[in-house]
Amino acid sequence: MSSTEELLAKIGESTAEAIRGVLVMFCPQENAVSTGIVSPVSQNAHPMDGVPLPSIATGVSYVDGVTGGNAAIMTVKGAHRLAAAMMGMELPDEADGELDEMEMSAVGEAMNQMMATAAAATSEVLGKEVEIAPPEIHNLTTIDEARNSFESTPHAVTISMYVLGEPLKVVQFIPHAFIVRMKNAISEMTTEYVGEQGDAPLGASVRDVPLRLWAELGRTQLPLDRLIGLPVGAVVELDRDVDDEIDLYVDDMPFATGRLLVTEASEWAVRIETVHGMTPAPTS
Repeated sequence: MSSTEELLAKIGESTAEAIRGVLVMFCPQENAVSTGIVSPVSQNAHPMDGVPLPSIATGVSYVDGVTGGNAAIMTVKGAHRLAAAMMGMELPDEADGELDEMEMSAVGEAMNQMMATAAAATSEVLGKEVEIAPPEIHNLTTIDEARNSFESTPHAVTISMYVLGEPLKVVQFIPHAFIVRMKNAISEMTTEYVGEQGDAPLGASVRDVPLRLWAELGRTQLPLDRLIGLPVGAVVELDRDVDDEIDLYVDDMPFATGRLLVTEASEWAVRIETVHGMTPAPTS
């Protein structure tokens, strides 16, 4: 999984937990709300594909200068059952007709709180407040209506769960600016000093994002005709000597320098000597 997909999953997991907390408050029955399954959307798929139909959808858009937002899509039957739970009534077994005014008001309140909570969860992950526009409610009967109701973005993540036995799908339309912000936050690890208590400049929700770390021994340039003609066992000279420093990278960003060594178990390793941007601790 690429680093971008990991970041999308982190945003989705934080949102899923927050939204589930809202729904459990409205639906206190045992096992009424399932755990959300988070899925980053691939580039060749539409995030609204697979939404439950017919459905009630609530969407909000971001208003901080970027395109994107959140949408919650629930079946009409699920909306009836959610409204009944919120009003302390018996859950209907068959409820496919239109919601009445009281039901729509109850469901609207639940979805509004879900959208506000989703924005707050995203704000926590980004370390920056995310403002949203007033919510809009849509009645969806076809997949085309679902696709056209919300403006797509370069990245998206879906959260699938069940509420009172009916499917609920939350879609987060993530602008590329949010991914850049998270990556910039991670890069600050190389420019901020870690204090005595080991407090890094990242929020707890970002610290456990897996990253790719690799060491670069050296580089060289070869003409294409020579490259494709290299036989097995050929030796390619690099631009560094064996005792020179090597560079360590974290997701394409230079992180540190070190020296190549062999461990007691005869495995290659790198001893880190310098971390970029880190001020050495004073010695007494």
